[in-house]
Amino acid sequence: MNRIKDKIELSDIFEQYGQEYRQKHNLCQEQVKAMEAIENCRTSKLGGHKLKCNECGHEQISYNSCRNRHCPKCQMLKQLMWVDKLKAQLLPVRYFHIVFTLPEELRLLVYINQKILYDALFIASSYALKKVALNPAFLGAETGSVAVLHTWGQSLTYHPHLHILVPAGGLDPDGWEWKHSSRKFFVPVKALSKIFRGKFLEILRLKYEKKELTLPQNTEVIQYNDFESLKKILYMQNWNVYIKKTFGGPGQVISYLGRYTHRVAISNSRLISIENNKVRFSWKDYKNHNKWKEMELSAEEFIRRFLQHILPCGFYKIRYFGLFASVNRKIKIAQCFQLLGTSPEIPSYEGLPCQIILEMLTGKDIFLCPACKKGRLLITSVFKGK
Repeated sequence: MNRIKDKIELSDIFEQYGQEYRQKHNLCQEQVKAMEAIENCRTSKLGGHKLKCNECGHEQISYNSCRNRHCPKCQMLKQLMWVDKLKAQLLPVRYFHIVFTLPEELRLLVYINQKILYDALFIASSYALKKVALNPAFLGAETGSVAVLHTWGQSLTYHPHLHILVPAGGLDPDGWEWKHSSRKFFVPVKALSKIFRGKFLEILRLKYEKKELTLPQNTEVIQYNDFESLKKILYMQNWNVYIKKTFGGPGQVISYLGRYTHRVAISNSRLISIENNKVRFSWKDYKNHNKWKEMELSAEEFIRRFLQHILPCGFYKIRYFGLFASVNRKIKIAQCFQLLGTSPEIPSYEGLPCQIILEMLTGKDIFLCPACKKGRLLITSVFKGK
């Protein structure tokens, strides 16, 4: 594969065990595509180009990246550019980080109907935030949110939830005032949770009635073909809405949220070893004081868990609502900036080629010859993948 590295990568696991796994299991097209992309990322199979120094003649080969959104090696630049662009939209106020989580009893149904019910998760959470924000008893203003879908826990288990960024305030109904919320948030979490649950179950009922869902087999506990029975169980569960610490301004928010936006189910840095058909990796135990631990799974089980988090083709995992929705950015966001006595920043990386952005971030010229440190690496030829 012509890969040069000194650490374990997700691609190594797929390279060693991926073909066997694909032969044994019936995978969807998106899963197969993601596996093969990660396997071949930055190898001769994807092609690349040859470079030669114009001073000393030093030559080197650079292979192409797969650019798949589930590849742990292809997200850094995307994340940095997204964060830079978001800076121009965020208002200079405090922010809340809210996590909306679906109960465990829904996970099997959600997994089988990912696109429909991930959409429902976005709709229900944004509806709950909008409704409580507009309520005069709480904030009485229109707010906005940026929502990011995650489907995993630290041990790669299936755990669909949303990370949502919400400003501590909103635009009053007349559009003449920015209303600041309290430091503790503008609504009790229990009220937000109830509205979220009610809206999601309303959407779920509609999907049942229209027969748009693929239903899993009934279990001893849950009868999936009986919505009223399922609804009764779900109303007894805890629909967890968790509000994390607030942030003092956009600078803190951006650096924090950036860690969530383009993250994949597991990064290469967490992989420890691949031996005797076993994969060992590190994970953070949030229930035990965020203590880091190690876990060992069979290669087959590790791949199965990872593939649970491959998103449907074309599905948008980052979405904007309320004031941050694209329809409101030109008028309402500009109005909010004016009321707050400031103006949006200009994105630093917009319109720049990748090599310039990398040089700005690292301080290193990627086309400087590593051999003579004087000449420039020039592309002499481009070759296709094998």
